[in-house]
Amino acid sequence: MSPSTTARPVLPPQVEQVLDAIGSGPVLRLGVVAPGGYGKTTVLREISRAFAEAGASASVVDDAHLLPDAELLALRALVERGDENVVVAYRPWPRSRALAALAESLGRARPSLMLEPFTREQVRAVLPASARGLVDFVHQQTGGVPRFVRRLAGLGTAEVTPEVVASFRADLDWLDADVRKYLLAAEAGAALRLDLLGGLLGVDADAVGDVIEAGRATGLVAADGTLLPVARLAVATLSRTDRRIAVRQRLAELQLESGGPVLDLVRPLVGVGGEDNRTGIAGPGMARAFRAAADEALAAEPALAARLLAAIGTAGADVAVRRAVASAMAGDLDAALRLADQVISGGDTEHRGAAAEVAAIALAHRGQLARSTELHRWSPSSTSSAFAVIGQVGTGRLPAAPLPVAPPTMLDGGASLMAQGVVESVTSSATTSLSTLVRAAGLLEPAGRAVLLPDTPAALAALVALHSGEPGIAESVLDRAMATSSGGALMVVRHRLLRAWIAMQRGNLAQAREVLVALRKAGRPLEPRDWLFAVALEIGVARRNSDLATLKRTWEQACEAVLRHPVDLFTFLPLGEFATAAARLRDQHRLVPHLAAARNLLRDLGDPGLWAVPLHWSALHAAIIAEETSVAEEHAASLAACRDRSRYAGIVSAAAESWLDVVAGKVDADQVEESARGLQAVGQWWDAARLAGQAAIRTSDRQAMVRLLDCARLLQGRTAATTRKQPEPAAEAVDAGKLSDREREVAELVVNGLTYKQVGDRLFISAKTVEHHVARIRQRLGCTSRAELLDQLRQIVG
Repeated sequence: MSPSTTARPVLPPQVEQVLDAIGSGPVLRLGVVAPGGYGKTTVLREISRAFAEAGASASVVDDAHLLPDAELLALRALVERGDENVVVAYRPWPRSRALAALAESLGRARPSLMLEPFTREQVRAVLPASARGLVDFVHQQTGGVPRFVRRLAGLGTAEVTPEVVASFRADLDWLDADVRKYLLAAEAGAALRLDLLGGLLGVDADAVGDVIEAGRATGLVAADGTLLPVARLAVATLSRTDRRIAVRQRLAELQLESGGPVLDLVRPLVGVGGEDNRTGIAGPGMARAFRAAADEALAAEPALAARLLAAIGTAGADVAVRRAVASAMAGDLDAALRLADQVISGGDTEHRGAAAEVAAIALAHRGQLARSTELHRWSPSSTSSAFAVIGQVGTGRLPAAPLPVAPPTMLDGGASLMAQGVVESVTSSATTSLSTLVRAAGLLEPAGRAVLLPDTPAALAALVALHSGEPGIAESVLDRAMATSSGGALMVVRHRLLRAWIAMQRGNLAQAREVLVALRKAGRPLEPRDWLFAVALEIGVARRNSDLATLKRTWEQACEAVLRHPVDLFTFLPLGEFATAAARLRDQHRLVPHLAAARNLLRDLGDPGLWAVPLHWSALHAAIIAEETSVAEEHAASLAACRDRSRYAGIVSAAAESWLDVVAGKVDADQVEESARGLQAVGQWWDAARLAGQAAIRTSDRQAMVRLLDCARLLQGRTAATTRKQPEPAAEAVDAGKLSDREREVAELVVNGLTYKQVGDRLFISAKTVEHHVARIRQRLGCTSRAELLDQLRQIVG
């Protein structure tokens, strides 16, 4: 192809102006200045072609920064004569005296042409049509540097290929040692740290500036002084591993000496050579940096902190304890217990107490509260003393001595308030206990995920609130705990399960089930305490849905969960659910020893009403289901004995009496409705609707039945209304005038897969009545098959 027919490459507008003026203007004396890769050679080629087409001669020189002084001085003389076209391209660095003099002469003749990176539109013009969708990716990776844009032009996806990375080898190989060090420092994020660069290079500030300018002249560095993303990948990939490690080690040591953060510098070194540290990455000079980096990572990335500490290699008991803490906070309780046990059984007495505290916290999550308490008592720290009090109360032992005075720190103060709140839940009122625990939660909020706890004050406050009929407080304190990541990753599941428990009590079974589904999808095995609550939640949802198949399938897991987690004060909620499910499945004998242990625990604590009432309430229902009237009456009497201790106890006691009357066939509509609304007021919406519905089924008074059914539907509808998906406008059109409100309720449950009996249990009607409703719906919609019926119902109810 002849020069006259060759299309011009993508060029900046100022270059186009120069090309258009060649041949018609005065003698051209021009300097073209830009870092490597900005297209100087391309510009010179087009200028040479333009001179050739105009029939004019010109001296066109590329890479003038590499020429010896004698040639640069000769070029300057040519420029100074002013009778010949001279175009010289050079990088801004290195800049010798001779080059500076040449640049001055060129600049007097005409302002130098400073090439800029491509804009997005110019990148689009360079890329082939098949890659136009990658404009933003290519521009971001290359910063618009023309040479690098062309290297990425052949990409098919938004991913830099090994071939592209390999193409940078030529750009890096010819650089001198100091510039390579600078680029490695830039890859580590220290491109603008003159103090670190001076220590790394062993030179003064002026010499550092020279190296930085040399680095910028390569074209690999963006305007803000950082490496271009694609260049950073190339430097990291193509540089020798030992050089990269050495640079980061030296930077980390310098940063540590200045008191600055080192995590970003050390992070890439983790795992290089393996955790056995055979490469000596974390030798004596780096051990402090790795420990400091682990401290930085502990709150947000505890697993990384554990790996950083492991990378130190052979270390003392202090590092083992730190690593145990990090492992526990990351949820790796096996590693935490193993490391802590090594220190406890070793000869280092100084760190033995700290290791015992870590092991105690891990065992609390494992459900071994008694053993956890013993380890806390063995540890000398004030937080352990407070946690030991919580464990003592949880296992049925009131502390004989006054609570220890805590040092005025956030963690010690929070732990002390937690212990005080738990003791108050047994010896004082629910209001007092809740107030103390909520204050503890507020005190520890700033710490967020940065502390290792056997339980959070938010979780304990939620348990007390649920046991005292204050689900709103439980919900609020849990939401704040989740927002602030209180207790870190180790407590996430517990907070979510307790939040789901509130939803289940309110009858929002879909929300509770969503939590369980999400936990299963996560695929991570739950620790025994969390597993106990998760299984109890699944049991509770299945029972409330009258889902006997799921109840039977989950029951064996429930029995195993109870075996793995000894009964303590903080497991009464799941134990109550298991008791009710056991009665439904006629398998009560398997829970007898556990329920006996719970009763003994309560007796040892003086039968505190706050913890006793929910357990008696669940046991009452278990006895009613098992048709053990005398046992149910015993639990009702126990509830009556607690009636005057709190508003919640009074409401539950009145509801228990109503249940016994309903079971006996004595239905007082006023009493039932008052009891049901009382239960609704303390957050037990599902129980409230169930009481009213069962009373309606058992009364022979037609007027009372209608009234109680309306009450049950109203109470049950509080959550159904908030969770039911609104139909699309098209569905409303299909539905208009065809289904009554009752038929629509039936349709929704049938579409959700419930059997006629399950639908009847939910709506407090018989299975036969449900069947009649479905038959009328089918006739009204003109469906000839069940499949057609379900298809239309899905459109109607969304």
